[in-house]
Formats: sequence, structure tokens, C-alpha cells
Amino acid sequence: MPLPTVAAVERHPHLASVLPAGWVRVDLHSHTMWSGDSTTTPDEVGQAVLDSGLDVVCITDHHAVKGAFELTRQLPCRVIIGEEMRTHAGELIGLFLRERIPFGTPPSEAARAIRDQGGVVYVPHPFDPMRRNITEAALDALVAAGLVDAIEVINAKTSLQSLNRRAAEYALRHDLAAGAGSDAHVPLALGAAYVEMPDFDGPTDFLAKLREARTVGHHWDEPRKWTARVLPGTTSG
Repeated sequence: MPLPTVAAVERHPHLASVLPAGWVRVDLHSHTMWSGDSTTTPDEVGQAVLDSGLDVVCITDHHAVKGAFELTRQLPCRVIIGEEMRTHAGELIGLFLRERIPFGTPPSEAARAIRDQGGVVYVPHPFDPMRRNITEAALDALVAAGLVDAIEVINAKTSLQSLNRRAAEYALRHDLAAGAGSDAHVPLALGAAYVEMPDFDGPTDFLAKLREARTVGHHWDEPRKWTARVLPGTTSG
């Protein structure tokens, strides 16, 4: 993977860090035009990946995996197929998915459906009331049932760092792996948050190595400058 550009390092200074041999940068949470609330095209994702020097990007579009599958053939990095899904108690992310999980699936059923696909259950922005975070009661119930693998302890769109710290404390208290993601809805957000971790092979190894990871990131939620745009058509799925 090429080194981050000067402009990317100016936006996200932690990109200048040097990784240990055999380690990779992984953004666990990002969005593209298949999400519906993002207009980021495949070409823009690809350029942002090159600019940031990310090695692995989890594409976690809302209620869709089609874009992630298409991007596995287009991006200059590895892609993990994910989905950010809305349950009746808030959002969950499934990583290493093979197929989409329907909107509105109850939290425990959604977590089991992720596991049935051999995937990883990842809780995004768990305590951020400005987002569609999962309720604390639902989170506690999932953890008690052993249905959570990792918690997002740095979400770059969460403006109050106390909320990210609370997530980190929760992960430590419940012995859950800690993750970080840009939650990018615009190209320049890629690189705002990610994990630095030993390289991995598949979901089981990923989850084991994630426990050795360093979470890196800062708040970055600048809006995209408006321009007239014509996007390729997308269909859900």
C-alpha cells in the first residue's frame, strides 16, 4: 500500500505513524453511495484509500452488501463485506458477511444471523444519542448472551470524546475486542479512525488479532462541499 499523501496526513495526523512489520491499518466502519445517505462513488473510495494508505476497509453500508461485493473487485486494498443494519433497538454491524440481513430484525436474531454466516458482531457508536445507537438495555442483553464480539471505541463522527471513552470502558469491563472506524460518508473522512493490528486471515483470526490492535483516530465530520452530482444507479441488497 502506498504511503499516505501529505494532504491526508494534514487532515488525519496519525496516518504518519509507522506500523510494525506485518501490521495493517483497518477501518472497521465506512459508507458508500449504496448507503443512501452517502454519495461516495467507487472511484472516490479508491482514491481516498490510496490517499490514506489504508490496507483494509470494511464497507458497512446501511441495509446493503451489494456495493461491498462490487468494491472487492475495484478497490486498491482488501475489502471486508459488512452491513450496518437497523434493529428495532438500534444499529448493529455485521462483518465478513455473505448476504444481507433484513431491516428491522430484532437484535438477538440479527447477531445470530451474523454468526450463522461466520461473521463478526460489531457494535457501532454504542453510547452516542445523536446516532441510531443500540439501546443500553439491548446491548447489555446481547453481551450477557455472548452475542457481541467487538465494540467501536473510536467513532470519528462522535463529537463528544467522553462517549468514545465510555465505549472503551465498556469493552474493557466486558472483555470485548475494541474497534475503530471513520464512519465515513464522504471520501475525505477515510483515515479519520481505524485500528492498527497484526495482519489476519479470515474472521476468526481477525477477531483474535483485533484484541492486539491499537485504536487510532480523532473527531472529523466535515461536510462535503455541494456540487451537482449524477450517481450510478444502485439497488438494495
